[in-house]
Amino acid sequence: MAGGNHSGVTEFVLLGFTTLQELLFATFLLIYITTLVGNLGMIVLIRTDRHLHTPMYFFLGHLSFLDVCYSSTITPKLLLGLLAERKVISFHSCLTQLFFYLVFVTTEAFFLVIMAYDRCVAIHLPLRYLVVMSHRLCVQLVLGCYVAGSLNALVHTTALLQLSFCGPNVLNHFYCELPPLLQLSCSDTWLSEVLMLSCAGFIIASLALAILMSYTFILCSVCTIRSAQGRHKAFLTCTSHLTAVTLFCGSAAFFYLHPLSTRAEEERKTASVFYTVVIPMLNPFIYSLRNAEVRSALSRAARKVPSSVHCLCSP
Repeated sequence: MAGGNHSGVTEFVLLGFTTLQELLFATFLLIYITTLVGNLGMIVLIRTDRHLHTPMYFFLGHLSFLDVCYSSTITPKLLLGLLAERKVISFHSCLTQLFFYLVFVTTEAFFLVIMAYDRCVAIHLPLRYLVVMSHRLCVQLVLGCYVAGSLNALVHTTALLQLSFCGPNVLNHFYCELPPLLQLSCSDTWLSEVLMLSCAGFIIASLALAILMSYTFILCSVCTIRSAQGRHKAFLTCTSHLTAVTLFCGSAAFFYLHPLSTRAEEERKTASVFYTVVIPMLNPFIYSLRNAEVRSALSRAARKVPSSVHCLCSP
């Protein structure tokens, strides 16, 4: 990280949102609190309810953890920026935010892949599900996702460090992200752009292919289920996952595969709000409201609260 590469810029000014800042602050604060409560609540529920100690909920607990992490990488700085008159972030803090954001968001993308595989095994091989999806395999898949996310973040951050930033330093975004950062570089950014497009394209294409293959097997398996109730239950277990994949991939693809241009900046900013702020809040609801097992676990937890309070209050 040679000092000459970025000696012209020591900090970036985040342009963020210039209108309706008080309304946006209240809205994003409410979304962030809901994100924390919803995802941390899912983690606690999965950890404490023995009925949810299955591979599916093991992955779902990690997904909630990732939602908390990558939302917390972006939203607190966004909230502070809405209150500050001058929204600045140092060069090193900007790269740190970018690195951890890429780690968590890439890891979440790969998590959606292994969750599709998990649903495929559960429906295609129901009698061998717990044998195939052993705890050891689940841990290995989780570690693989984190390693892949870390490598992707390292590649992009390292490539960015080779660029020069001579000014201007006004970043038309509310956090440090690759496309707007590349627009500020006074170096040739072709390598970083190729890396961004190829990595984003590979991840999104891999996710789409994995989903297509998994749900092809699932559809074939569902067609062999004789009872309508069984088919309905099988479809319900997949609907939540498909909803999460569609929201995540749609907004991410629009952001990363959109051409780099000044005219597209506001559109990319809107898309990034959706998948960095809104989607982490929606995931707990997507996976819980239509899931009978989660609703049952919530009911059991709710029944335990009065008894726990009574025990604490009793002499």
